[in-house]
Amino acid sequence: MFFPAFAQAKEEQDVIYEKRMELYKKAETVSLIPWYYFAAIDQYERNIRQVRRDIPKAEGVLGIYIKPQIWAGPLNKDKNDTNPFTISQFGGLGIDGNGDGMADRNDDEDVIFAIARYLQSYGTDHEHIKIALWDYYQRSKTVDLILGKGRIYKKYGTLKLDEHAFPLPLYANYSYKNTWGDARGWGGRRIHEGTDIFAGYGVPVRSTCYGIVELKGWNKYGGWRIGIRDINNTYHYFAHLNGFASYLREGQIVEPGMIIGSVGSSGYGPPGTSGKFPPHLHYGMYKDNGYTEWSFDPYPHLKYWEREEKWKKRK
Repeated sequence: MFFPAFAQAKEEQDVIYEKRMELYKKAETVSLIPWYYFAAIDQYERNIRQVRRDIPKAEGVLGIYIKPQIWAGPLNKDKNDTNPFTISQFGGLGIDGNGDGMADRNDDEDVIFAIARYLQSYGTDHEHIKIALWDYYQRSKTVDLILGKGRIYKKYGTLKLDEHAFPLPLYANYSYKNTWGDARGWGGRRIHEGTDIFAGYGVPVRSTCYGIVELKGWNKYGGWRIGIRDINNTYHYFAHLNGFASYLREGQIVEPGMIIGSVGSSGYGPPGTSGKFPPHLHYGMYKDNGYTEWSFDPYPHLKYWEREEKWKKRK
């Protein structure tokens, strides 16, 4: 019953993707700003909504949330104002995007065209859009996350980028259990922020997602490690590697199943330290909520991706 339900959910998600893309393309037509910028902003906002309690759940297919005081205007006493004229008089962001005479911040077309007009007021090239995003969010990491998503959408030309892969090839001899939250002593008392997957030296390590290599190098705890940021604001962390794929570099776009390195036992010391523990991959996941970032348990995701990949191979 699990996989038929999964297939049905995928079909429903595809319909939503089509509706979103239609809105992005409409905004592109009127603003001359490429659709993938709107997709990136929307995806960032959607994922923020999913992990924050101070933002209401989305009512439409878009996830963009514009605060009432920004939509209606900072000096507008009516924070729920839907009159396009009075909103404009108070310098609000809200506009009537669908021609119904109302500027409704819960209407997808009104919202996407309001964002389009805001970005367009700065300019339509990348640098001006970057400035517009900074002025709106006032957070450099948020700007980087959005622009990173835009690069990924531009490269693949689709919104259907929710595929994942298990970090090791299924044919490899590996084992793992839920070790997230376990105590760790080296370097001071701390908890284990990941799942350890034990395997032999040199077993290929693969990207689990579509994303951008945010970090590559040495850490005294994690040894040779890689950090990949996906389109869901999630940071995927691969540590204790034996080495990196020769073509891998920071800023590179990767996809599920792409080899990024190999299993090792590096870490717990200065650069080059290895062999202080059995070879394994430390895999961690971290979520950004627009303010900060925290670790969460990757084990359920690993089990799901492993099951899903096995099912696909049987088809």
